[in-house]
Amino acid sequence: MKTLFKVLTYVVFPIAIIVLVYLNYESVMEPVRFDKEVGRREAVAIDRLVSIRTLQEAYKTQNRRFLSTTDSLIDFYKNGQITIVRQIGSMDDSLAVAQGRVSRDSIKIMVKDTLLKNRVEPIDSISFIPFSGGERIQMHSVIKKVSGIQIPLFEALVPYDALLKGLDRQLVVNLKAEKEDMNQYTGLKVGDIENPNNNAGNWE
Repeated sequence: MKTLFKVLTYVVFPIAIIVLVYLNYESVMEPVRFDKEVGRREAVAIDRLVSIRTLQEAYKTQNRRFLSTTDSLIDFYKNGQITIVRQIGSMDDSLAVAQGRVSRDSIKIMVKDTLLKNRVEPIDSISFIPFSGGERIQMHSVIKKVSGIQIPLFEALVPYDALLKGLDRQLVVNLKAEKEDMNQYTGLKVGDIENPNNNAGNWE
């Protein structure tokens, strides 16, 4: 009996305490690690969505509409041109204007030579949701009547189910539930084809 008591006291109980401490530590740290990884993944996705918005707005300036696919957006980046207005002199200088020393002219520049020049990832990456195993970013564009005026709209979507693939499923479900409770999109999104928002991102 004494031997059993010693085994329990010096072996079993310490091991049980260590296991309980470890489980308690893990229960605290798992959400912390999850939040950190969510932030890391969102940063990559946001960079791609911002690039999509930059190209969409440049395309709309030239064509008065948005594109519907990332493939066409990539083609615009690689092969398209944008018009730049160059001004010589200042329109605020009335004397210079009167003397004809102020002028403007337009020049065309390749999109890839002026936009997203500091981008680290290859441009083709804007088609894909990072960490998803190859799932594509969802993009839509429409021309919709708003306050009696037809305006072009677009949106690009990165759902959490794809972006957070491989992470703790219950924590992903909890995060989505929090967003749903606040009537927010369960993921990252730029633009909106239902409610115009000046092409804002839902992280901004």
